[in-house]
Parts: sequence; structure tokens; C-alpha cells
Amino acid sequence: MTPAAQAAIAYLRQPQAIRDRCQQLFELCQADKLEHFACDLNQLAAVADYVIETTQQLYPDFNVPFHSRWRHFDAGGTPRLAALEQSLADLSKLEAGRSRLDLAIVSVLLDAGAGPAWRYRDRQSDQVLGRSEGLAIASLQAFQRGAFSSQTAQPHQVDAAGLQALSEADLATIFQVSDENPLVGLSGRLTLLHQLGRALASQPRRFGADCPRPGHLLDYWQATWGATLDAGDLLTEVLISFSDIWPGRVAIANTNLGDVWPHPALPQTDPGSHLVPFHKLSQWLTYSLVEPLQSAGLTVTNLNALTGLAEYRNGGLCVDLNLLLPKHRGVTDNAHLPSSPVVIEWRALTIVMLDLIGDRVRQQMGKTPAELPLIKVLEGGTWAAGRRLAKQRRPDTGAPPITIQSDGTVF
Repeated sequence: MTPAAQAAIAYLRQPQAIRDRCQQLFELCQADKLEHFACDLNQLAAVADYVIETTQQLYPDFNVPFHSRWRHFDAGGTPRLAALEQSLADLSKLEAGRSRLDLAIVSVLLDAGAGPAWRYRDRQSDQVLGRSEGLAIASLQAFQRGAFSSQTAQPHQVDAAGLQALSEADLATIFQVSDENPLVGLSGRLTLLHQLGRALASQPRRFGADCPRPGHLLDYWQATWGATLDAGDLLTEVLISFSDIWPGRVAIANTNLGDVWPHPALPQTDPGSHLVPFHKLSQWLTYSLVEPLQSAGLTVTNLNALTGLAEYRNGGLCVDLNLLLPKHRGVTDNAHLPSSPVVIEWRALTIVMLDLIGDRVRQQMGKTPAELPLIKVLEGGTWAAGRRLAKQRRPDTGAPPITIQSDGTVF
């Protein structure tokens, strides 16, 4: 690998690269040099007002928790995590932390968009949930049953052998998939889990040699950094640890980059200079690791280094409230692949808008970035507001305003 290629890969694995490249597309947008989107910053105050109103409905005291997978496990007001914590009560602090990391990692990797038709029935609470909450509860209950473990005596773990033994029928059972209850990207999710299993087995320093597990990253990170981890470094670590699991997309020097895409308006002057990184699932995972790491005695600092999430709820909020303006009907009338310039522009502009929305929300609420970090603005927040608007505008499906052809591994 050349030094230039090595430098490009390292750069594209940093959250600052996400902001830099998205800012480049935003500047092109402001100069009216993007093909598919314009931006009306005059709508920013109205969007911030809507986000604040949504946050106050959900959290009247504005005591907003972190945006993470852990919020979804207790969806519908059912305290499912209490049962999990009871199951982990007899474990050491370190082993319980490993189990929480195992759960967070496998659940986030299964969290790509489910599609509007799929539902999960939680038989314990007799609730029916769709989309991200349904996926979360399905993965939690599968984890509690030992579905991802190869060791019957150790159900509350995810390990390489357990993942690689999963079949598509097993995954369909976990998610209650049928002809009447289709889940978008089922085979893509299975491939992701199989590749996760292979990645675990191939990196014994990170994941352990005897029974490779995602949760062994806790040991590796403690040995590397001690008790304090920077959030930007944590994202880079997540990307390095799991780079081999993503489907083959864009690569530099045979290194798979993951959720990184070329845009034709960016110059190809240096290795990777035309690429826009988003790392949506990896950032969602990084956000979701904060609480289990804290439970194991580690501290994650500099959370505002991470960006907003380039997904369809945050992006839908910006389109539905006319902050981002499609320039032609094909943007909303057609379905688009994640690799399409339409989706790349939408996602990149959403990242920039989320920083601006966060600043405006804090300004209007009299909060500092430390008091209301972006991780809380998202939770309160932009993600919930995007879903709320989608349900109002498209009550039959609650779908986003732009249709994505998902393979179950991006969104």
C-alpha cells in the first residue's frame, strides 16, 4: 500500500472526514452546482422549533438521554432491559460489559431499514412493533435465547461460531418473516452476520482467540487506552475492527471502506478525494457503545466529534420541512440505490443540516454543546421529528419522502 493510499484510508475513517466532504457538497449546493438538491436556510428556525416541540413532547423536562440502540429495547413502555440486567446480575462487571457490547453490536448491525410492511409481535408484552423498535426487540429476545452463541451454557454472548452457524431460516424465525410479513434485506443481514463471524475469528488480538466475541473489544480497548476513550477514536476503532464485514463497495488498495460513496461533483485529484464517507451504522454503533462502556467503568469523551446520522428520518425531516429542496420530480417519484448521486447528496446535506439544527436548538434553548450534545439533539430530537412528520404526511406507510432501494446493510 502506498503512503498516499494509507493516508486516505486513515482520513476516511475519521468523523472529521464526514463533515469535511459533506461540507464540500453543501458549498456546491449553495452555489447551485448540485443536480438534485437545493437548500433553503430560511427554514432553519422553523425546523429547530419543530424539533424543540417534538423533544418537549417526549421529554418535558428536557432531560434527554443519548441517541442509541438502548432506547429501543424498552419500546412501548415495556421494561425489557430489566430482565436482561437480572440475567447479567451474577456475572462480573467485566463479563457483563462484554455481554452488553455483544448485544449492542449485533443489534445495531441488524438495524438497517425493515421496510413499511414488516412487523414483530412481542409475545411477552403482546405488542406489535415495526421498523427499528421491532428489529431491536427481535434481536434482544434472540440474544436472550442464545441464538448468537455457540455455547449452550453461555447464552448471553455473541461469538464467531454461533454467527457462522446461522441460516437464513434461523434469521427468518428470529424476525418472524413470512410471505405476509416480509423483511427488507433478510439475505443481506445474514451475510453481514456471517462476515462478522469471520472477522471475529480473523482478529484474535481484538476479539479473543478461544471464543472470539465482539465484547472482547472491551478488553482490547482497556488495554490500549485505559479508562478513557475519545469518541472520534472509538469510531475509527469500530471502522477498523469491522471493516471486513461490509459488502464489497468502494475500496482503496483492496481495503473495503464501508459506507463511503463517490460523488461525480468532487475532484479525483488524490486517492479517495471524490469519496463521501457517512458510516451511518458504524456511528450508530459508536453512539450505542457509550452506555455499555460506561457500565464497565470506562468513560467516552468528546461526543460532539461524531456527526449526525445520514439516514432517512433525519433526511426526511429536512425534506418534509423544505430545508432541503428536490430540484426535480425524479427525486421523490423514483426509488434510488444508496450509491446514486441523489441519495449521496441527500445524506451529505443532511449531515450539514443536523449540525446547523443542533446549533439553532441549543441557541433557542439557552444550552451549551456540553449540556445538549448532538447525540441528545438526535434523540430528542431530529430522528423523532422526522418519524413524526413522515406519519403525518404519509399516514398509510410512515415512509420517508424519498424512496431508497435498501439491501439491509446501509440504512
